[in-house]
Amino acid sequence: MNYAFQFADVLGAWPLLLRGTWTTVQLSLLATLLGLSVAIACAWGKTSGPKPLRWVIQVYIELIRNTPFLVQLFFLFFALPAVGLRWSPYTAALTAMVINLGAYATEIIRAGIESIPKGQIEAGLALSLKSHQIFRLIILKPALRAIFPALTSQFILLMLSSAVVSVISADDLTSVAANLQSQTFRSFEIYIVVTLIYLSLALSFSALFRLIQARALSYPDRR
Repeated sequence: MNYAFQFADVLGAWPLLLRGTWTTVQLSLLATLLGLSVAIACAWGKTSGPKPLRWVIQVYIELIRNTPFLVQLFFLFFALPAVGLRWSPYTAALTAMVINLGAYATEIIRAGIESIPKGQIEAGLALSLKSHQIFRLIILKPALRAIFPALTSQFILLMLSSAVVSVISADDLTSVAANLQSQTFRSFEIYIVVTLIYLSLALSFSALFRLIQARALSYPDRR
């Protein structure tokens, strides 16, 4: 192997790489927060809602879990403009990520909710707790504590899958890397750097979620 590594062009483009990294982080964090909200609402609807609502949620879950994320992204960005709904690349990417995460996380949260013993819910009713207090304190928080590792893995997978949004010209890290490659032709060096950045992001997200688990979920709510 007679290859001379040249990282000067890649490292010289650090402002572009930093901007792409920030876009990836921003997309991932927003999609995580919004997707988790969608998942909690859908999990509640699927376990406690009326039958028509449960049917709609199940259709949504099956549709998203049984189609490729890339197809979902293309549908939002390329197909919907045909009926007058146009998105920016960033908005389409974020919406697709939220919809995708919402479907996968709904089933994870639903499993957590259904693992809560009925006796605990009955105890909450006996204490005259309101329905939202029972859901938040007796059902949701213990369920999240039990399923948090699975949710964490899903969130990190979402962040890594965000590389797909580069195909619609969203200015994420992978898109910036592709542009740099076309300008410098230093594919090996560029993707070594990008791989290390994604690895650092994944480890950072893992550390953040461990901190959240330790601070927010490990102790009982005393209120």
